[in-house]
Amino acid sequence: MSYIVPGLIMMSVITNSYSNVVSSFFSAKFQHQIEELLVSPTPNWVILVGYLIGGMCRGLMVGMVVTALSLFFTKLHIAHLGITLAIILLTSLLFSLGGFINAIFARSFDDISIVPTFVLTPLTYLGGVFYSIQLLPEFWQNVSMANPILYMVNSFRYGILGVSDINVGFAFAMILVFVVALFMFALYLLKHSKGLRT
Repeated sequence: MSYIVPGLIMMSVITNSYSNVVSSFFSAKFQHQIEELLVSPTPNWVILVGYLIGGMCRGLMVGMVVTALSLFFTKLHIAHLGITLAIILLTSLLFSLGGFINAIFARSFDDISIVPTFVLTPLTYLGGVFYSIQLLPEFWQNVSMANPILYMVNSFRYGILGVSDINVGFAFAMILVFVVALFMFALYLLKHSKGLRT
């Protein structure tokens, strides 16, 4: 049971960080409230950071609730507190950015459910949440290594349990690169996207 708890915590953080930002930003866009922010003197990075903090807070709060509930079923001893906190913060930030970008591109409420349904859910369940990829045949292990969520889940599992199927240093660097790239892309879209100004 203790093996799957870090995966469940990470899954709840991923889905809630993403869904909070995509729904709140798209609602503001749909109701044309975002236009008021864009014409105000508020810098774009402040708008972006505000939405990201909201998504991170929701993701982390749900993660804490899942952690508290899991303590009724198993004992958790955090092996590496710094790694645990860094990975969960960066992951919630990354998926908040993903939700923000999806909300900018979305044209209807149906569009905001496409990514969670057809991308996030399969990647999460195939990302080692409930199992070690060492249990898979070699071909499927190699396929799993292309899944970025595998690196987040396993890094978080390493922080809590001290065991991982992947190189934690590589995973940490990969998450940082994704965060920086998506942050810059989100800022660019916020400044240049015509879909926000119609």
